[in-house]
Amino acid sequence: MAAPTSSASPLFLREPEIRRGLELLYFGNAHVTRSIDRGLARHGLGRAHHRALYFIARKPNMAVSDLLALLGITKQSLGRVLGELTDRGLVEARPGERDRRQRLLHLTEAGTAFEAELYDALRDRLATAYSKAGQGAVSGFWAVLEGLIPDEEIARVEALRGN
Repeated sequence: MAAPTSSASPLFLREPEIRRGLELLYFGNAHVTRSIDRGLARHGLGRAHHRALYFIARKPNMAVSDLLALLGITKQSLGRVLGELTDRGLVEARPGERDRRQRLLHLTEAGTAFEAELYDALRDRLATAYSKAGQGAVSGFWAVLEGLIPDEEIARVEALRGN
């Protein structure tokens, strides 16, 4: 059974309310991501691999440079992640049509199936929480999360909505 939720104070910008929100964000994220850890571990992969798989699935034929910008990690870290995903037959890279130096990423059939398995676990967690909270709370939750994203990155996030 879920812990009872309490209403935010009308003075919601007070220290206790901000700390409560931060704690809920930390613990909620930890439990959501734990729902996929076993599946990742079976493949010897971690959460960075999942983030790459997720965004490649959302935007097939994404340029490596675009994935690098989305994930906000170093080239070296992304190179390691993509190398491992490629070695396991989950991701393939091909040259761009206009710029042959560009590497476009897509999931293999195995990568698509694995990403879908992970997504299903995440979807189930979120769907249950959304259902309990109700539509108004979901919209408010999205508004808060969008408020955490810097203005200059909103377009990158919005570009994912069409998929």
